[in-house]
Amino acid sequence: MHPIKTASAPWTDSTLPLLAAGYAWLPDRMRATDGEPVRTRLLGRPVIALRGPEAIGFFYDERHVKRTAALPGPVLDTLFGRGAVHTLDGDAHRVRKAMFLALLKDGAGVSALAEHVAQQWAKASTEWQDGRDVVLFDEAAVILARAVCAWVGVERSDEAYRRVAEDCVAMVDGFATPGPRHWRARAARKRQEEALVAEICTIREGGELVSDSGTALEVVAWHRDADGRLLDPHTAAVELLNIIRPTVAIAWFAAFAAHALHRWPAHREPLRKDTGSRYARAFAHEVRRFYPFAPFVGGLAVSDLTWRGENIAKDTLVLLDLYGHDHDPGLWDSPYRFDPQRFTDREPGADELIPQGGGDPARGHRCPGEDITVAVLSTLVTQLADLDFEVPDQDLTIPLSRVPTRPRSGFVFRAVRER
Repeated sequence: MHPIKTASAPWTDSTLPLLAAGYAWLPDRMRATDGEPVRTRLLGRPVIALRGPEAIGFFYDERHVKRTAALPGPVLDTLFGRGAVHTLDGDAHRVRKAMFLALLKDGAGVSALAEHVAQQWAKASTEWQDGRDVVLFDEAAVILARAVCAWVGVERSDEAYRRVAEDCVAMVDGFATPGPRHWRARAARKRQEEALVAEICTIREGGELVSDSGTALEVVAWHRDADGRLLDPHTAAVELLNIIRPTVAIAWFAAFAAHALHRWPAHREPLRKDTGSRYARAFAHEVRRFYPFAPFVGGLAVSDLTWRGENIAKDTLVLLDLYGHDHDPGLWDSPYRFDPQRFTDREPGADELIPQGGGDPARGHRCPGEDITVAVLSTLVTQLADLDFEVPDQDLTIPLSRVPTRPRSGFVFRAVRER
């Protein structure tokens, strides 16, 4: 039993320290409290931050934490979109989430998307044979945009695919910062939402889907929410973009994977010999654990709560520390050592590895595209390992103060040739 502690959020606001420290902010605060909950304020709102396996179960229990009204407008207008599944709770969330899960049923959808990625990589790699410098992050984003658009059922011109990639990167890159990056993210989302609204309207003019075997574009266009109504065209476009954007965002992990292979080249040979994809999946899991992606997730306390003796007032912003969890020495042996062997003989437990959040993807707010990330990244790392290339001098530092971060150079390579 934990004694009940009564505490209110201090008046000190941590917004500027968070912007300055980025990924290190919450782990540093957690270290200072020896893993106990952290109380502060962000943008004036009282906050409590939690970490650990017990905290994951607490955070993803809808009796405790809700998403409705939790996400600030700037995040909705850049990363997720207004009316997105991320903003729903209860039956409304479960019915909307089921639409996404149906697209990935039996793993067939995931495998098909990974195959599209492999095909687009093979096509792009033939253009890298001239010895020119290639920025992997940029090229991976375009490859992923082409692949996911083909899988979704959205056709674009070559120039438009590159625009999709650039806009999706901008949405992710600008959601957590003020200034020009944020305004580019807003403009990018508006542009892509408008294009997808037109696609949704065209599909609906062609007649209703009569089976569940249609493309993602068709499934989203004809999805009926918990109230039995079709999504309005804008919300349907938002949710379609919430398939495309996260897939393009795997470019961040692709750049991290290249960074890992460059820094620890001994992993290349096991990946080249990996015919069953086991080592590739282990490598992908370790990339997702080791490198920084999402610093934390948040929601609002549904009512006055108690967690491990801590009183949490209704509507307090509750944060779950993701980056700190995946680097917690109490949970991971030598957490700052890159070691795919952690996962070669097993898949990580449900709430063990949480770079994109935890909980049950079917009933909770865990990202339904996590299987896509692992499968696509596994495909990309085997393709990377099978290429011979030189890495010119460049700035490969990964600043933790920048959210989201990546190697500063985007990982430049040249003189690529197929083995």
